[in-house]
Amino acid sequence: MNKAQLIEAVAKNAKTTKVDAEMILNAALDTIKKSVKKGDDVTLIGFGTFTKTKRKARMGRNPQTGKEIKIPAMTVPKFRPGREFKNILR
Repeated sequence: MNKAQLIEAVAKNAKTTKVDAEMILNAALDTIKKSVKKGDDVTLIGFGTFTKTKRKARMGRNPQTGKEIKIPAMTVPKFRPGREFKNILR
């Protein structure tokens, strides 16, 4: 499912227009991104938690040449699914 299909499904389930559904989805995603960027966790009970985590610097390998390269430390987003979401997938 891509974003357009998600918007269409949300609009249908919420009995609203696609334009309204798109605005709501974009607002929700922007709010999640901004909160995680600030360092706040975003927890949606039953769905999961979005967090910001740090990755340590490490050595990697260029797959084309085989040469070792240093991969710098960085901050990355992380998602941990909630129990209810995991149970649905079982």
